[in-house]
Amino acid sequence: MRSLVLVLPVLAAAAHAAHVHHDRQQQPLVEIDKTNLANVLGLDPAELRLIELEPGVTKEVTEEEKWELKKAGTRFIDITEHKDAYAIAGTKKVYKYPSEPQNEAIIRPLLAKLDQENMKANLEKFTSFYTRYYRSSSGAESSRWLLGKVNDTASVDSKISVAPFIHKWGQNSIIAHVPPTSDGNAIVDYKSTSVKRVVIGAHQDSVNLLLPMFLRSPGADDDGSGTVTILEAFRVLVGAKIPFKNPVEFHWYSAEEGGLLGSQAIFNHYQREGYQVGAMLQQDMTGFVRKTLDAGQPESVGVITDYVDPGLTAFIKKVISTYCDIPYVETKCGYACSDHASASKAGYQSAFVIESAFENSDDKIHSTEDKIEYLSFDHMLQHAKLTLALALELGLADLEEI
Repeated sequence: MRSLVLVLPVLAAAAHAAHVHHDRQQQPLVEIDKTNLANVLGLDPAELRLIELEPGVTKEVTEEEKWELKKAGTRFIDITEHKDAYAIAGTKKVYKYPSEPQNEAIIRPLLAKLDQENMKANLEKFTSFYTRYYRSSSGAESSRWLLGKVNDTASVDSKISVAPFIHKWGQNSIIAHVPPTSDGNAIVDYKSTSVKRVVIGAHQDSVNLLLPMFLRSPGADDDGSGTVTILEAFRVLVGAKIPFKNPVEFHWYSAEEGGLLGSQAIFNHYQREGYQVGAMLQQDMTGFVRKTLDAGQPESVGVITDYVDPGLTAFIKKVISTYCDIPYVETKCGYACSDHASASKAGYQSAFVIESAFENSDDKIHSTEDKIEYLSFDHMLQHAKLTLALALELGLADLEEI
């Protein structure tokens, strides 16, 4: 049945369009048969995926129907590969966070080392890939570039481990692990189940919802901004060589746009291995403020309050008030709106911050117009301050189980 009318790059024979270089111009309207499209994408058009639309509410859909739901603004987790893991999930551990930030003397000098120019240079490179769609060749290439960048950043400290988390679709997630130390020496290895990991996350993939595999998707805000924000915080953190009590990890997830696929794979692996996660913060979209300002509202950090851990969220608010130069605003985004939902579903305490109140967030995402020129690096710096301060505060905290 022919029903899709789509814009393709000029060299698109459909089987080769995913490899078109980013400077190709988008040209005529072409009709694509849905079955042929699925074959080109390497998908079985009849294969059903199991998605969760809210806790306990599931539905079987095709891959194409997933994208139609996403275009309609419906959020979901694709749990096809992980439904058995969720069925046997263990008892959730709950940790208590400090009543107030406790390490200003250590953290404030480090905040001054965060550099907007680093974020801008990294984001210019990251958005130069034609698309970072997780099934595309350029999506895999962008992940390899990011892995190299994270490795280079971590090279100042030999105790830090950096590795890709391999996925079958080609674009891999990335994990950087900063171990707790005593007298300058790592005291536990990466696989230890006795420590409480502090996880900072962002997703590296992008998507153009008109036609994911083929169309340009710079993904500057969603989530290139979060990717380079936490990368800059990671740079300053590893350079400081702080002796942590808890391991601090930075994660860059693949395939968030496909239904939180990369983060689910990681957190379900952690669950199976018995790893403890004391806290997880997701930074997804950190740079767009124009709608907030146009509405006459103060620039602020959006703190998500639905489907998050209330204790961790309360502490994040205190970190923003202590270390950021702008206030926070409470907002909601619905179920499964970013990778923190994967941590929560695996039994870990998680939270999510965004660039503004949700209704004022970037409306150019998932298109060719999600570009750097619409973003504020001043605002991204505030998110970097939050990221660095939270990682340090919780890396140095005594996280006691309630």
